[in-house]
Amino acid sequence: FNQTSYDYYFKPKPGDLIEIFRVGYKHWAIYIGSGFVVHLGGGSRSMGVVMKEKLEDVVGGDRWRINNYLDKKHKPQQIYTIVKQAVGFIGTRLPYNLVSSNCEHFATDLRYGKSTSLQVGGQRKTERSFRSAAEIRDLDVATMIFNEGTEEPNSSPLLSCRL
Repeated sequence: FNQTSYDYYFKPKPGDLIEIFRVGYKHWAIYIGSGFVVHLGGGSRSMGVVMKEKLEDVVGGDRWRINNYLDKKHKPQQIYTIVKQAVGFIGTRLPYNLVSSNCEHFATDLRYGKSTSLQVGGQRKTERSFRSAAEIRDLDVATMIFNEGTEEPNSSPLLSCRL
């Protein structure tokens, strides 16, 4: 990891929002435990792909921090719920729009049940809930939350949240 931010001294917990500082924009992910994050990457101009990757691989050489910036405004969902929903989306193609359904919308919807993106001009909600696909899947994520270092990363290439 590029250890230039004070947040590197704090280990993320499952359900934490991870803000990654790219050149010209911020990429967002949800930490799910064992060193892994789930994030929405741009697959094409109108579709994104949800990927599970090692936090260090997603961050690369960029600065990052834990940023649960809406915790005072919205109560986070239960950790189990956040992680279960995130894992339920892995490999799913979702509609992508820089203004209404980007990586920050995806990550905040998982944490708070409300999709928000401040980097595109304040609070905006998506027209559809990201949660519907995850609710269909019956997943056992408790093992992943509590067993550090046992998960293998997705082989999907890292794609930027900004198209």
